[in-house]
Amino acid sequence: MSPRPTSRGPRNGLMALGLAGVIGGMVGMSFAAIPLYRVFCEATGYGGTPKIGPADSPGVAAAMITVRFDANTNPGLPWTFAPVQAETKLHLGEEQAAFYTARNDSAATVTGVAVYTVTPDKAAKYFHKTACFCFNEQTLAAGQDMQFPLSYWVDPAIRTDPNTADVDTVTLSYTFFRSVDDAARSGALAKAGPHVGPVVQ
Repeated sequence: MSPRPTSRGPRNGLMALGLAGVIGGMVGMSFAAIPLYRVFCEATGYGGTPKIGPADSPGVAAAMITVRFDANTNPGLPWTFAPVQAETKLHLGEEQAAFYTARNDSAATVTGVAVYTVTPDKAAKYFHKTACFCFNEQTLAAGQDMQFPLSYWVDPAIRTDPNTADVDTVTLSYTFFRSVDDAARSGALAKAGPHVGPVVQ
């Protein structure tokens, strides 16, 4: 009796073809895994990889606002005082830094104290300083220059308050006096904003 024919040949061919496909797919995935892993790390910060793209800031609103900087010096103080930047545009809720400079134009050491106001008045409660140089004595030697930093942010609630929804520019104004008493006598202290946040010297 002759042996029965089998169909193992075609079946083996299909298995070999399938196995080759699986091996090829695994090789392809191994090459793709490296860039995919890199993208994953950059997106999540996993493994100490710096995150690429904008910072996650849930409190930062898309709306922008302009902050202008103003500087004044009481006639009794022989200083030149000015903002480094005239104005800055920033997102509501975004913390920013700004700088002022002062120079003692006299031939003697002089101490000054700054007070500030925010205008328009109705927007003042939404302007937050997290560090500033106001209400603290600053002493400059004769001819000395000094830079004063501050950090601030504008509350996004300024846009949801019907009284301030139209405000697109806020002005931060500092005035330097020889002393807090001088500021009080001039009437500036009564109009000044409160000191909030750490003093920057």
